[in-house]
Amino acid sequence: MESRPLLPYGPEINTKKQIMISLKAKTRIEKNYEDGSIPAILYGPGVENLMIQINRKEFEKAYEVVEETLMTLEVDGKQYSVLIYDTQQDPVSLDFIHVDFYQPNLKAEVETEIELEIVGEAPAVKNLGGTLITNIKELKIKALPKDIPNAIKIDVSGLNTFEDHILVKDIKVPSTVKVMDDPEEVVVQVTHPENVDAELAKSAEAVAEPIVAEEEKKEGEPAAEEPKK
Repeated sequence: MESRPLLPYGPEINTKKQIMISLKAKTRIEKNYEDGSIPAILYGPGVENLMIQINRKEFEKAYEVVEETLMTLEVDGKQYSVLIYDTQQDPVSLDFIHVDFYQPNLKAEVETEIELEIVGEAPAVKNLGGTLITNIKELKIKALPKDIPNAIKIDVSGLNTFEDHILVKDIKVPSTVKVMDDPEEVVVQVTHPENVDAELAKSAEAVAEPIVAEEEKKEGEPAAEEPKK
């Protein structure tokens, strides 16, 4: 598929949703899951808790694709639009041993984070020997469950110099999706080789500041009074 031309200093974004994944389940009856099934539960607004079981291999394939996006769960012939809300894994084998499916209110917006996938090659890296710095790996968005994209791909082939960068506001998403991050925050940039350590240090400081502020706040709080006997 041909990609559209890049805007100046901006990314080519692919927010096209994949075909909704469908997974079949059945009401849980058996207590022995050595046949390749995983025990699971389905719940959510307007849905009575359903104890179900799913095929292990089919779930693992679906999980790799959807993870935090909406999928169709068919239980005994009835379809539900669900999210994989929680999973439990064996600490040794890492096999899935339980799954929680949640059917959200499809008419209410939800906030979530979508992974940013960097694609293409930045000329400033290839031709000038720069280093690509990714400051944000996930984008915070708000949307109806059905409008949540699986991923957002950012093409960095428009980064020709060390002055070029991609800001949050440069990321184009569908009109049904609201971006919650600071629009002026730098998502991706190419740094001169000698400035890499400084840029990484800035990123580390940005992460550490909220933690330090919270610790200072706690230190300044008065000690809790002992309960009266």
